[in-house]
Amino acid sequence: MKLQRMNRRALALGALAVSGALALTACGSDETGNPDGGASNAAAPSNIKCDDASGQVLADGSSAQKNAVDAWVKQFSAACQVEINYKAGGSGAGVTAFTQGQVPWAGSDSALKPDEVEASKKICSGGQGIDLPMVGGPIAVGYNVPGVDKLVLDSATIAKIFDSKITKWNDPAIAKLNPDAKLPDLKIQAFHRSDESGTTDNFTKYLIATAKKDFPYEGGKAWQAKGGQSAPQSSGVAAQVKQTAGAIGYFELSYAKDGIKTVAIDTGAAEPVEATVDNATKAIAEAKVVGTGKDLALKLNYATKADGAYPMVLVTYEIVCDKGNKSETLPAVKAFLRYAASEDGQKILAENDYAPMPDEIITKVRTTVESLS
Repeated sequence: MKLQRMNRRALALGALAVSGALALTACGSDETGNPDGGASNAAAPSNIKCDDASGQVLADGSSAQKNAVDAWVKQFSAACQVEINYKAGGSGAGVTAFTQGQVPWAGSDSALKPDEVEASKKICSGGQGIDLPMVGGPIAVGYNVPGVDKLVLDSATIAKIFDSKITKWNDPAIAKLNPDAKLPDLKIQAFHRSDESGTTDNFTKYLIATAKKDFPYEGGKAWQAKGGQSAPQSSGVAAQVKQTAGAIGYFELSYAKDGIKTVAIDTGAAEPVEATVDNATKAIAEAKVVGTGKDLALKLNYATKADGAYPMVLVTYEIVCDKGNKSETLPAVKAFLRYAASEDGQKILAENDYAPMPDEIITKVRTTVESLS
């Protein structure tokens, strides 16, 4: 009888694994076009702590971290009997869904604003929404200019391009930064996000911090500059850049796939800085925690001129109630966030073109996750 029970359990677990794999295939192909979302194929870590986690968890938010979440989910669901369905509708949509009580956690590339924290108190019984920095990485500026394999730009030139002040690829400002490139007399097609996005927020924060004269806007999740074309989510902008001659756009490095070239940034350092995970980590290491209590919102130094520090970075926060989480989803959310913040969870980021959080920051995140109630 004991052997029969073990066989039945093995069959049940096998069915769950197949079901989870099918669910992930559908989820990953929706945003990235990659059936496994770019996730690592490594076996699930054996030390994932599932606790009493079970059932299904719906979440929404940042498309910037979707490839990271897909990688986490693949490992977590293989170890725990939990289905994580992350919609990745954008940071704005995620925060709204969270503050309206539609999802127990959300992803956002911008920390909660005071009015959003206030709104969260209505759904976090006795508590409020907090920001847990979990995913880092460079915002790559991808381009499609035939015959140009390497391109250097500075913040002022990028600002003018995305504000329709520089409209041709052979403009003198671009030529000055790229004396060895054969720049064509080709119209620039600048693509920005059509949806509210933390990626846009961080991209424009960089331009405002370093080229305010050439980018005279307040910034935020919604695009404000003049002209250009738009596309939804990071995957949409990347797709337009890939298929449009003369195109340029911004998106996370994990979307710079299939031959999309990225710009090196002239920050004033000794050499132009490439968009890489290591270079992003160097910039994020300069961040300061400015949140209060259990909130771990960060202030990034977009104007860094340190050698090898790529300044155009973002940090994605997992937004969750510090207290008053719903009892039916708390075990699963807590277990998932524990894994995401773990050494194994952070290690998988670098394998998918994201930057792990610096030790000082992720240690605080781990402590906070354990205190969620």
